Amino acid sequence: MALPRPHRFDVYIAIGGLLGGLLLVAIGLATRTAKDPITLFDGPWPILVPLTVMAGCELLRRAAPRAALLIGTPAICADVLTQGSLATVLMFTDLVYAAVLYGPLASARRIQWITGLLTVAGTLVPFAVWRVPEALLIGVVVGIVAYAPAATGWIVRNHRDAAEAARLRAEQTALLAETDRAQAVTSERARMARELHDMVANHLSAIAIHSTAALSLDDPKTSQEALTVIRENSVEGLAEMRRLIGILRDAGGDTEPVAAPTLDGLDALVEGARTNGLDVHLDAEPGSVPTPVELAAYRIVQEALTNALKHASPGRVTVVLGQRDGSLTVTVTSPFGDRDGPRAPGSGAGLVGMRERVALLGGAFEAGPARDPDSADGKIWVVHATLPLTEGDLA
Repeated sequence: MALPRPHRFDVYIAIGGLLGGLLLVAIGLATRTAKDPITLFDGPWPILVPLTVMAGCELLRRAAPRAALLIGTPAICADVLTQGSLATVLMFTDLVYAAVLYGPLASARRIQWITGLLTVAGTLVPFAVWRVPEALLIGVVVGIVAYAPAATGWIVRNHRDAAEAARLRAEQTALLAETDRAQAVTSERARMARELHDMVANHLSAIAIHSTAALSLDDPKTSQEALTVIRENSVEGLAEMRRLIGILRDAGGDTEPVAAPTLDGLDALVEGARTNGLDVHLDAEPGSVPTPVELAAYRIVQEALTNALKHASPGRVTVVLGQRDGSLTVTVTSPFGDRDGPRAPGSGAGLVGMRERVALLGGAFEAGPARDPDSADGKIWVVHATLPLTEGDLA
């Protein structure tokens, strides 16, 4: 098993500790004299063994802190049997500090308890044996060498973990903010796409149908009427597109916002559909409705009439609006079947847009063929939307 590679800063600490210990040995400075009772190996050379081992442990203080402390503990015990080196003691305190700071959390807690118990034992046991106040100094030394570095490492570890947690929270907050911003941009783009489609599709569909008719029929009067309708729809479509682009370009907000269409404009909308060739019957008694519901209902009727212009068979188109059970119901029916004559292409975006508008208001939307005994072939196309009027549903 390969040994972990030491950190560069740990190499500097090991070299510095070893050189400092050698310097202390060279000048003859030790922590105890040769006459001390616990000194079993006097002279300068026995000091070098625990000093060298401790310097080697410093190389592992960050890469393998628990192993470094386990090896360094016998080394500091061996140093007690010699005249002792201050460099060896200082490096051992650093090993205790590093084991708490860089080691596993369980080991850090265990070292805290062990060093605390050793400090208490080093204070009480010598005093109980010798009964002299000087014996308390042993506990002080044990506390300085063992418990103080462990406590310092624990404090630094707590601050480091708190800073890391705060950094992670900040990153998560920034990520959530970016996600919300992306969702807001996507939602706004979808809303703009719906508005642009609803405003322009009706006019472009009429242009496509009447231009096809003008090209396919060799009748000057019919072509003249078709070109008149094409011009009217072109002018109206360009005006609405210019109005929407003006809103998008107005970043300063100096201009007045354009009023959203209301249900009072349904008569004009139906009249325009009749001009484009549809036989439309309007039965609208919407009453008083909130602005979001009013805009959605208007756009649904507008898109349903556009679809009828593009795809419906000849026949009557009916538009019915009314309130029932706290909701505004919108129903548009048109003949369903193969259409004779020119047909405008469709992408299906109109039905998607209507469904999205209703979903945003918490309503229900259905569109599809249905049986109708009054029609010639027994089939009609029905667009039905239910829009709740209460504020809670609108939210």
